[in-house]
Amino acid sequence: MLTQEKKQFIEFMMSADVLRFGDFVTKSGRNTPYFINTGNYKTGLQSSKLGEFYASCIQNTVGDHFDAMFGPAYKGIPLATSAAGALARNHGIDKPFFFNRKEAKDHGGDAGLLLGSKIKDGDRVVIIEDVTTSGKSIEETFPIIQAQGNVEIKGLMVSLNRMERGKGDKSALEEIQETYGFPANAIVTMDEVIEHLYNKPCQGKVVIDDAMKEKIDAYYAQYGAVK
Repeated sequence: MLTQEKKQFIEFMMSADVLRFGDFVTKSGRNTPYFINTGNYKTGLQSSKLGEFYASCIQNTVGDHFDAMFGPAYKGIPLATSAAGALARNHGIDKPFFFNRKEAKDHGGDAGLLLGSKIKDGDRVVIIEDVTTSGKSIEETFPIIQAQGNVEIKGLMVSLNRMERGKGDKSALEEIQETYGFPANAIVTMDEVIEHLYNKPCQGKVVIDDAMKEKIDAYYAQYGAVK
């Protein structure tokens, strides 16, 4: 359902030049007519607002039934940080967060692979990512967490569900849920983005006109998940 909050998030992505339409190549090698780059969030106000959208998604899906948030390096680090702040500020849910280095540090008081909150057996963890196209990122992330202790993953939170096939006919988020046994949630879906932007002005222009809609439809004819 395209709620007012989802409309606001779509326009927020557009205003920050995070959601773009054109010709791009995803990490999984697919030629796509649109692209999400959360690295374009670069101001304090944008970071604060982004955290509020993630916090709302977490509160609506997991609530306070978890112990820590994990932000995979590199883009997940500021996402988890801003989400943690917004959860405490707006929802009264004060939870620790942690993240990983790309390479483990073998000296000093902070040696190891993880930084931030320490996790222990039995902890319930929420993973904060930017976007998942084919599920490759979670294949890298999940073992990192599992190697640190016997923890339970309560859910994956991403900004956009691209609604594309993963390795089979289902969406990457559905495959993650089936493979790993935890729910995967998104602030908005690509269907909702199209519904809100198709032949409607946003930031003073129409970004999904008939020509772009044809490109998107052709892309989903090739890569779209079975609904």
